[in-house]
Amino acid sequence: MSRTPLFRRTLPLLLAAAVMGAAAPVVSAASPEAVAGPADAGFYRMKLGAFTVVALSDGGFDLPTDKLLVEDRPGQVQKLLGQAGLPTAVPSSVNGYLVDTGSKRVLIDAGSGALLGPSLGKLLAHLRAAGYAPEQIDEVLLTHLHPDHVGGLVANGQAAFPKAIIRADRREAKFWLDKSNLGKVDASVQGAFDGAAASLKPYLDRGRFKPFAAGERIEPGISALNLDGHTPGHTEFRVESQGRTLLVWGDVVHVAAVQFADPKVTIHFDSAPREAEAHREQAFRDAAQKGYLVAAAHIAFPGIGHVKREGAGYAWQPVTTAAP
Repeated sequence: MSRTPLFRRTLPLLLAAAVMGAAAPVVSAASPEAVAGPADAGFYRMKLGAFTVVALSDGGFDLPTDKLLVEDRPGQVQKLLGQAGLPTAVPSSVNGYLVDTGSKRVLIDAGSGALLGPSLGKLLAHLRAAGYAPEQIDEVLLTHLHPDHVGGLVANGQAAFPKAIIRADRREAKFWLDKSNLGKVDASVQGAFDGAAASLKPYLDRGRFKPFAAGERIEPGISALNLDGHTPGHTEFRVESQGRTLLVWGDVVHVAAVQFADPKVTIHFDSAPREAEAHREQAFRDAAQKGYLVAAAHIAFPGIGHVKREGAGYAWQPVTTAAP
């Protein structure tokens, strides 16, 4: 499949048309360190050393793989979907993650807000269900500035997190806040320029947007690491406490059943597909070798688990079956 766009819609229009239902169900916990809410609560709480990590569902939609995935071998995507018993339009989650260090409450990604349709935009409600008010959030860290990660920064035109500092990689901010870059991305994500500008405006106006550089320590126990390729400043966050590590990936994976088995499969959303592919393979290899916990925006909620080597590729082991 070539990278030439197969359609001429922006990401918001695509996902608004694709969303089909309610949020992905909460997965119940098997470990005493992990506690979900009721089956429809939309949050999942676990301990990471002295920190508390809360996965927050923003909702779900059906991703049209035939229009978006770019396969390295003809028929590969359909083959892997068939082996997993999945349809061409794959149910996909949008997840955010709250890290409560005890002294700071740091949200990683804010969900879609009102940008992408009625089956998304649920992160704020699930944050409250988990026992946190938006006013309690000290910082919001953004893996990148696509609409499903930044839209929830705004509610009814106002800052949804009025006391928070918003942070993103400075290369990411420079790119998406400059609409002269419109022609440098696939048509499917051109709507991200307007989404980023609108979502960040209340914080920019109040001096509450603070870019960071890759490799920077954001807070004690939280560092930003470069994962560019999906976007110019795509970032993963390394969260560490008492010898335990969680990597919050952002959009390393969009379709787990396909990309773990074949990391070379990219997506039209990628700004630099070959760089995205290389960073995905590196992220998989490191997580499998070192045994880190991983949290991902588009793996079935709560999107937390381990990566295991499997044949020539990799496999995902959800937190409910992962070794502690």
